[in-house]
Amino acid sequence: MKGQTEKEINQQVQFWTSVNSTWRLSDHWGAMGDFHVRRNDFLKDPNFYFLRLGGVYWFNDKISLAGGGARLWLAQPDLNDGWNYAIENRIYQQLLWRSVNGRAKFLQRIRNEQRWHEVLNPDGSVNRIRFSNRVRFLFSAAIRVFEDEKKPRLVLSDEILFHFGKEIVYNTFDQNRLFVGINHKMGKGWSFDAGYMMVFQQKYSGYQYDMNHTIRLFFYFSPDLRKKKDEQLPHYPVGDIE
Repeated sequence: MKGQTEKEINQQVQFWTSVNSTWRLSDHWGAMGDFHVRRNDFLKDPNFYFLRLGGVYWFNDKISLAGGGARLWLAQPDLNDGWNYAIENRIYQQLLWRSVNGRAKFLQRIRNEQRWHEVLNPDGSVNRIRFSNRVRFLFSAAIRVFEDEKKPRLVLSDEILFHFGKEIVYNTFDQNRLFVGINHKMGKGWSFDAGYMMVFQQKYSGYQYDMNHTIRLFFYFSPDLRKKKDEQLPHYPVGDIE
């Protein structure tokens, strides 16, 4: 880039928690929703709040299709040492494929997002609305380490994100999210995963990056409301990381 070519990396520590839910209403139809909170400097400062809702269609036990809408509130410092929130509205579509091979459960997901996000002035007023289209590729594996099914599983996942738009000139690569942790069932449709996520994100300038060392704690609630459960089409959650 003209006048600036040296890479700048901003190191941050974050905490990210969420509740993710998938409701099975029939053999093929259901609903999903999740709410996320992410904070900077571990718990000290806000980073974002995020709400997503949608519908799900299961083709079979391995493949599902989902879509819906979402809103994000992104915190930005104001002139009085407080916080303004830039709103981002989204429409999303996703295709998810899952499989089981021995002790490992694999999940692959492609998600496409249309995003309208506010660009704020220093005083918090809206300067303009920036549109982008983002494509996300996720691969995740949950591995049974212990013989006892009730004990935690090891979870490894990686997601890479690219986005496109008129104002996206220097950073078609958006970010990469690498996670290692555990997943544990709590009973009655509840489970959680906890661990470390490294989020490496490129800024719009092209030469500036955030390296976010993130402690992640996600909860999952996946009720099956079918009167007659289908053993050939068991219920499984389709939500995952934001």
